[in-house]
Amino acid sequence: MINPQPQNREDADNLYLGIDVGGTNIKAGIVSEAGEVLANGSVPTQADRGPDHGIEQMAVAAQEVLQQTGHTLNDITAVGLATPGTMDIPAGMLLNPANLRWTNYPVRQNLENILQRPTVLQNDANAAAYGEYWAGSASHANSLVFYTLGTGLGGGIIVDDTIVQGDHSHGSEIGHMVLEMHNGRYCNTGQYGTAEAYCSATALLQQYERAIADNRPTSVTARISEGTPVTPLMIAEEAEKGDELATELILEMARCLGTAVTSVCHVIDPGIVLLGGAMTFGRMETEIGKRFIETVRSEFQKRAFPVLAEKITIDYASLGGSAGFIGAAGCARRAVRHGLLKT
Repeated sequence: MINPQPQNREDADNLYLGIDVGGTNIKAGIVSEAGEVLANGSVPTQADRGPDHGIEQMAVAAQEVLQQTGHTLNDITAVGLATPGTMDIPAGMLLNPANLRWTNYPVRQNLENILQRPTVLQNDANAAAYGEYWAGSASHANSLVFYTLGTGLGGGIIVDDTIVQGDHSHGSEIGHMVLEMHNGRYCNTGQYGTAEAYCSATALLQQYERAIADNRPTSVTARISEGTPVTPLMIAEEAEKGDELATELILEMARCLGTAVTSVCHVIDPGIVLLGGAMTFGRMETEIGKRFIETVRSEFQKRAFPVLAEKITIDYASLGGSAGFIGAAGCARRAVRHGLLKT
């Protein structure tokens, strides 16, 4: 089993605080040893007020969820903190996270100082992946490749309860693998031809703009009033209604993602691949969501080794926006169980 039962009766009573820091909001939750969410909430990050204020907001979020349950910080076994990269995970340092601009900041130690509980730091995408591995759609698997589709393309890889973070805290950046060597699309990282340049909200909007410049007809344009930009949600909604261009753009993105998934699976050979994030097109609740994942699967099955095509599951993630704080709590739990934290 990948999630062994608590070693003794005392372990079953452990509580973990997970904190997921985003550019706009900080989410926090109290999670049990078994992965049950006991309380959760969010507060504004107010990132422009600096990292010290950010730590204060994390503490506010922590106190709010503690009050929901009647617990205090003394009842928390350990804290897991998930933030955007770049970072030095062993040192607990944020280096230059694009969504926060908190440069060279000792975020783990400063949070530990204010909460007075042992704390671990993890990349937010890795934490979300661990959440799905521990308490979500991959809880039955030994290994997971997890994609987060949003403005960019994030990801996380878990193998036998190990988070693939690498020697330099930049492992599992599967959104930045190269799909196209020559004449590849530009990526916001400054590179060309990366998976993110083909499989993200940014990429979808760029392809829409190119199509409009070529005078391609679409019902999306009828929804845009003066000064109102098109959004991925608009494109998805028009695809759901049958718009040809909107559908074409989304399914082309799915084919590109299926190619990216194939390359990663040939390296990792995971038990399951999960797709999460804000841009999953309604998942299985919409026709375009169903067509999107079926196209990813179809492209993977065409390109992968036959045994992988037959055995690897590709599905949608299940924890939604809670994956980050659940996974952060799970990272704290993992550190305790592996003797990496003193509690």
